[in-house]
Amino acid sequence: MPRRTVAKLATVSAVITASVLAVAPSAHADLVTHCIGTGGAVTVPNDLYVPAGESCALTGTTITGNVTVAAGGNLVVTGGNVSGEVRVAADGYLDATDTTIAGQVVLAAGGYGAFLRDARTGNVTVRPKGAATIDSFLFVEQSTIVGTVNAGAGEVRLDSGTQVERNLSTTGTYYTDVHDSFVDGALSVLNSATGSVVCGSAVRGLATFAGNLGAVQLGPNGTLDSCASGGYWGRDVSITNTTGGVTVDDNIIDGRLTVTSNNPAAQVAANNRIRGGVTGDQASATTTARSARSAAVADREDAGEQRAQARRTSATQEAAAAGAARL
Repeated sequence: MPRRTVAKLATVSAVITASVLAVAPSAHADLVTHCIGTGGAVTVPNDLYVPAGESCALTGTTITGNVTVAAGGNLVVTGGNVSGEVRVAADGYLDATDTTIAGQVVLAAGGYGAFLRDARTGNVTVRPKGAATIDSFLFVEQSTIVGTVNAGAGEVRLDSGTQVERNLSTTGTYYTDVHDSFVDGALSVLNSATGSVVCGSAVRGLATFAGNLGAVQLGPNGTLDSCASGGYWGRDVSITNTTGGVTVDDNIIDGRLTVTSNNPAAQVAANNRIRGGVTGDQASATTTARSARSAAVADREDAGEQRAQARRTSATQEAAAAGAARL
């Protein structure tokens, strides 16, 4: 599956507007601030709206309501605080660094992506792709998800000390990888197109991997990605109906490991500590790290991050240029 190319950003031609849009769903009118361009350490006393195809870059901004990013829009927020939720439409992009979002983050079907770094949010949802032509991504680094992560499309990677305080579940993603992170609930990865990697991480609840293509790798010495160590699993781990290979290396499993109906049979290294034993078919584990990864997954480590960086840079530069134009 070829990597999705970076979508072209719409040209931003105005600064953050001073205008507000009044809407009246009931007897009381709600104010909505439209954001085009750049904004600083101010408080938005209502909802924030990024219009379709526009870019908004905020630094130190407090938003007391909800945020909507319309189709093709971009929101880059640094050091911000959102009291409500953030919803991102098709081909929309959210980039939040050192930012707190009290409510949920929802990426619509065909949403371009969401990148969270040093952030704190409520539940995070990536809608299934459906008939959309864009496949999404969710990249999370050094962040806390106060709730669940539920993804139905695209590339999903949690990294660098990220914490999910409830469950992490994905179905039909391109891949789901967890590096150096903590899931305080169950982990479920189903029907991933190029498999899943979990390295240097801890999962407190049940872990289920089923119907994945392109392999499942728990710990180092697998075919998909490079990593230094395995992980800790607080309950049973089940890996079933997987094609492309299963490797389980350098893990502590405080439960039973089930490896059934995998093709080829799972390789379970002798250095694992598995309290409840192993059920299913096993092949002899190799002791040599594999360096040749398949072409389909060779760029999984940085492909999504490169797309996020490209869109972040473009959105920020366009918004800044629009703001400078009025000086």
